[in-house]
Amino acid sequence: LTNYIFAEDDIVVILGQDGLVANVAKYATDLPIIAVNPDVDRFDGQLLPFNCDNFETALKKTCQHEATIQRVSMAEAVTNDRQRILAFNDLFIGPKSHLSARYSIEFKKHIERQSSSGIIVSTGAGSTGWLSSLINMHDGIARMFGLLSGEQRHTFTLSPESEQLMFIVREPFESKYSSVGLCGGAIDKDEELILESFMPTGGVIFSDGIENDFLTFNAGTTATIRLASEKALLVK
Repeated sequence: LTNYIFAEDDIVVILGQDGLVANVAKYATDLPIIAVNPDVDRFDGQLLPFNCDNFETALKKTCQHEATIQRVSMAEAVTNDRQRILAFNDLFIGPKSHLSARYSIEFKKHIERQSSSGIIVSTGAGSTGWLSSLINMHDGIARMFGLLSGEQRHTFTLSPESEQLMFIVREPFESKYSSVGLCGGAIDKDEELILESFMPTGGVIFSDGIENDFLTFNAGTTATIRLASEKALLVK
């Protein structure tokens, strides 16, 4: 798909699990996508509203411009050497292996140097995924130290159409070199999160869990994270 040239009037039919929808959508932007669950007894299919028995109706409605379309917001990372990657669910910025990421982070005119295990930037569609796992970790630690009762928990989700991104810094470390004052926030439309790598090697940016499809993020590279102009058009 990275080299496939879509026509403006193409319709994309995806037969597969949710992860395939997320990763195809990044290459088939602004085209209607009909996502089909190939085995409803095996797959929950939150992104797969159709099955092998009813997808033909959806295809006909799409061809006739009568289908209901959900416009899903995506994130983008753009580097100063003109690399670019889109994310349907989330972006990861950090080390390729289990090392500390070193970088500067700038958001809303606040800048600080950090050392962490990386940064997660979530879209609305991804807010029930990796982002929710980080919130669960926060709640578990808070309960361990008596800051939450056994029944209390936090939940946070955005709608897939939301034009807002959320970012969380994973395991930030405070030292003479690194600070922990900027560990999360909401990136609104027309706002940017700017990161500059201080890692000599092994820095990466990848999206939606596909580690082999990444941008290099080594020393001298600056990455700008924001809402993408493209949308994923999911037929509902």
